[in-house]
Amino acid sequence: MTTFRFALGAVMTLALPVAAQAQEVTLRLSHWVPAGISPSTKGIIPWAEDVQSASDGRIAVQIFPAQQLGKAPDHYDMARQGIVDIAYVNPGYTAGRFPIYALTEVPFMASDSVKGAKAIHEWYAEYGAAQEMGDVKVCFVHPHGPGTLHSEVKITSPDEVKGKNVRPAHATMARFVSLLGGGPVQVPAPEVREALSRGTAEAVTFPWGSMYDFNLTDEVTQHLDMPFYLSSQLMVMNLDSYNNLSDENKAVIDDHCTPEWSERVAQGWFEDDMAAREKLAADPEQTLNTPTEEEVAAWREAAKPLIDEWRTAVEAKGQDADAILEAYRTSLEENGASY
Repeated sequence: MTTFRFALGAVMTLALPVAAQAQEVTLRLSHWVPAGISPSTKGIIPWAEDVQSASDGRIAVQIFPAQQLGKAPDHYDMARQGIVDIAYVNPGYTAGRFPIYALTEVPFMASDSVKGAKAIHEWYAEYGAAQEMGDVKVCFVHPHGPGTLHSEVKITSPDEVKGKNVRPAHATMARFVSLLGGGPVQVPAPEVREALSRGTAEAVTFPWGSMYDFNLTDEVTQHLDMPFYLSSQLMVMNLDSYNNLSDENKAVIDDHCTPEWSERVAQGWFEDDMAAREKLAADPEQTLNTPTEEEVAAWREAAKPLIDEWRTAVEAKGQDADAILEAYRTSLEENGASY
């Protein structure tokens, strides 16, 4: 059985039993989340561990967590330029760079992050990856469980965002906050607690588990209890690092860069997010606020301009926005992930 050792903030080296090792290549994988939280322990590490196991130890994976090698918004270029072999990317941290993929950031599109991961991977492989991420190899899509709004004061309707500073999950959510009359405070996930504690932000859009992952329960105690949006990270690989592998090792990577792996990787994070929601609900210091049907309708109506803005951005790149949008909705529906 594959084993691994890690410590918070430390490099993680995955290791097979000695008898199985026949190492040919070491791949350096960089990500920006703390090493001990769900995206890492339930997603990144098991994927890397399985790559090594499936290669019978020919491929070793060295993991650098918690922004050790670079800031979160830099990770796409770190992979593209070969600074690392594999990188964990949030496309929404670089506004306007990946307009097709930004459709996955629009709220009230996907209701299930596990089935949604597979749906997004299938759709993007056909309609976007070559067009805007052709200089890397896309390995898997990694959304959290549907996230929501966490705030210092109760918010259940879109008009209550007006005048408040909100840390958005990505560029599309930042635009939504602006449309609602709020002020977006854009900082990467590891810097959210500082923004809240300093008063720079009064609310944050985050998955449920992040309340505990980033120690935010003392900062924001009011939680909008509805599936709101996804932030769908990607694992990408440097093309030279991939092309320089033996055919046998390429096959291992190919087998781990599939829609099915996206679905598999997303499962653990979803389960932990839902467990965190239940933990918050049981905590008398925290309040989950369920919006009325009218308030849900108001949220969805308020989000409609985001689709028009997305369409304009995609058409400016010469792409058929209507076909891409229809294909995305179809993929979500076919995979049982439509909102």
